[in-house]
Amino acid sequence: MTAHTFVLNGRSVTVDAPDDMPLLWVLRDKLGVTGPKYGCGVGVCRACTSHLDGAEIQPCVVPVADCAGREVTTIEGLADGDTLHPVQQAWLDCDVAQCGFCQPGQIMTAVALLRRTANPTDADIDRIENVCRCGTYWRIREAIKRAAAAGPS
Repeated sequence: MTAHTFVLNGRSVTVDAPDDMPLLWVLRDKLGVTGPKYGCGVGVCRACTSHLDGAEIQPCVVPVADCAGREVTTIEGLADGDTLHPVQQAWLDCDVAQCGFCQPGQIMTAVALLRRTANPTDADIDRIENVCRCGTYWRIREAIKRAAAAGPS
């Protein structure tokens, strides 16, 4: 095993893990971070979406070795203390979640979208590929537009 050091949600962490261990397993099994969910394990459902140096990734397919010296952000790292990130607040205001399983990944994808596109169109939002089995896509669209209207995040 190799020691891997990276910044997780603002604090430096070091874990012993094989270089090829998926980051998702490191987060959940070694560091106790449970926001990113295991869905498909092949990067398609996007329930595990997190950020690596601000860009969205699917940690189920990113080896922990790729994170050395970099910054990993999960849903747990979005809020500023008790103040929710504007996207998280919009999710609550728009009552997006039903079962909630995909929501951490949906929120992380929405944050990345708003970083790239301050005022996304419906078409921009509809290009999001995260799977929601409950079908709350219209509420997700509403929440993203609300967060965009709230200003930069």
